[in-house]
Amino acid sequence: MSSQFYGLNVAYTGLNAYMASINTTANNISNVQTKGYSKQVVELESECATRAFDRYGNVGAGVSAKQVSQLRDLYYDTKYWNNQSYLGYYSTKEYYMLQIENYYTDDATTPGFSSVFASMFNSLDAVKSNAGSTSVRNQFVSDASKLCSYFNNNAVRLELLQSTVNDEVKTTVDNINSIAQKVALLNKQINTIEQNGGQANELRDHRALLVDELSQIISIEAKETPVTNSNYPDMFTGATTYTIKVNGQTLVDTYEYNTLKCVTRNNKYNQSDVDGLYDVVWSDTDAKFDVWGKNQRGSLRGLFEIRDGNDLQNVHGHVQDVTSNTITITNPNITKITDMNLPSTGTVMVNNTYYNYSSFEVEMDENENIVSYTFKFDVGFQDSMKNKLMGQDLYVGSSVDYKGIPYYMNQMNMFLRSFARVTNDLHKTGIDMNGDDGAAFFVSDDIYKNREGDFDEYYLEGTTQSDLAKIPTGTTKITFTDGSDTYYRLTASNVKVASAIQAHPEKLATTKKRYDADGNVINDGVDSATLVKDWLKLEKDVKVFRDGGANTFLQCIYADVTVDTQECTTFTNNFTNIQKTIQNQRESVSGVDEDDEALDLVKFQNAYNLSSKVISVLSEMYDQLILRTGV
Repeated sequence: MSSQFYGLNVAYTGLNAYMASINTTANNISNVQTKGYSKQVVELESECATRAFDRYGNVGAGVSAKQVSQLRDLYYDTKYWNNQSYLGYYSTKEYYMLQIENYYTDDATTPGFSSVFASMFNSLDAVKSNAGSTSVRNQFVSDASKLCSYFNNNAVRLELLQSTVNDEVKTTVDNINSIAQKVALLNKQINTIEQNGGQANELRDHRALLVDELSQIISIEAKETPVTNSNYPDMFTGATTYTIKVNGQTLVDTYEYNTLKCVTRNNKYNQSDVDGLYDVVWSDTDAKFDVWGKNQRGSLRGLFEIRDGNDLQNVHGHVQDVTSNTITITNPNITKITDMNLPSTGTVMVNNTYYNYSSFEVEMDENENIVSYTFKFDVGFQDSMKNKLMGQDLYVGSSVDYKGIPYYMNQMNMFLRSFARVTNDLHKTGIDMNGDDGAAFFVSDDIYKNREGDFDEYYLEGTTQSDLAKIPTGTTKITFTDGSDTYYRLTASNVKVASAIQAHPEKLATTKKRYDADGNVINDGVDSATLVKDWLKLEKDVKVFRDGGANTFLQCIYADVTVDTQECTTFTNNFTNIQKTIQNQRESVSGVDEDDEALDLVKFQNAYNLSSKVISVLSEMYDQLILRTGV
């Protein structure tokens, strides 16, 4: 038979259990607005029954609070992390695409390409009517310079944006490392507490918040596994292993973590790239972090696509010949000088291995189509290496299937080269007010680097080695891709109207060159504008860019940028809505609902009061037993 006072202990366990439940409910209510907090519950279980040596055999021993655990669902967590990586990927691209879109805005409040371009040809039309007026010529030259300034300014803004994105890559990598370090530290704290029988619920919430943040930066796989006793596999030690993997590589392994670092590229991948772009590698092995992995998304990849996106338009071809220090490719994808976007010194990739070239040259056919590129390297190739390179595909820099900053820089370069070439070719067929032959109208002011001293400006086309010899001693020369055609050097960053024409508008050729019977040039007078009539056709009647007239440039570019921006905005909104849905599902399991907690308070209060009532009843029974039976 059980003790007469056994019921007091049973009621006492109820008081303890429901007091713990009330305290836990109070904690939930206090954290109802705490970000990342998961609802906690007291797990109650009946105590082991006590053997009563009587007919009924066993007597219940009451209730015990086994542990205070948090409510979370790994399934919803995993769904949330996967969605976060896509949300971070598209929202990052949307943010920067909106800026690029703004650079090409052309409306009443923000005049852009169409306004400047139309103004230039309106001024040219005025020259047709009054070619002998210096002021009219000055106005046209000024408007042409404004067109160059428009491209110069856009190039500067894109370069600054690329630098900004590059800096954010560094900041993002530092954030990844910081999160990995914090998660590893939390893992140790959690195991220390839980191995001693406690529950580190708040620390687990903190860790889950960090993983949520990390999942928006890179795609991850997080896994927690209980640790068992090596001698008794069914016995759990209370500790767990917690790993986070990225592309199959371990970022966090319980108490240990690996870090990433940014390394500066030695060479550019695209002609108009800014200096100092970062690549991301693993700190311990220097192996490249695979930001382009098939399943890799997140804001970091979005940054790389904006910064490096060239729409797969980087030069590539088939390796046809390899010598001790050169590689020649044939069947290249880019066959026009005006379309080239590779840097004069850069990096090529063959068989996933990068090689730095010091210069290159091209071979063209009779139609000025490039048939081969030959890259020169300072480091020689061994015979065994030659065999590995032969027959492979070679890529200059990296191929990024997205229209990012390099793409828009190259589109501007392509337009300017084509437009400058047709303009210059036409201008050279005429004569100026002095009867002299027309020279190039649009030129580059960046043909030579590290210039020292003053020297005459060299025009783009027709520059020869003898011209280079005239450069003052100490000037560093840039190797030309092809001496007979250097429009490759003209970019949106350096295009300008020839200085001689800016300073002396009478050098503007407006008359077609004609000859008399003796072969002498006929001067039709300063008011003649026979050349201008053909020049005006370059506005829209001559194919210059994407099989359209020059006036369609903005239409083409704006179509590209708006389509990509709208796509990013659409997907950002979609994944934001999915995020809210998944978050609601998470909250249905782990969230704190004020109404539910209020009901729990009433429920646990009633249970506590009933346990108290049991003690009160037993007290009366013991009073009868002790005081009235004379025991």
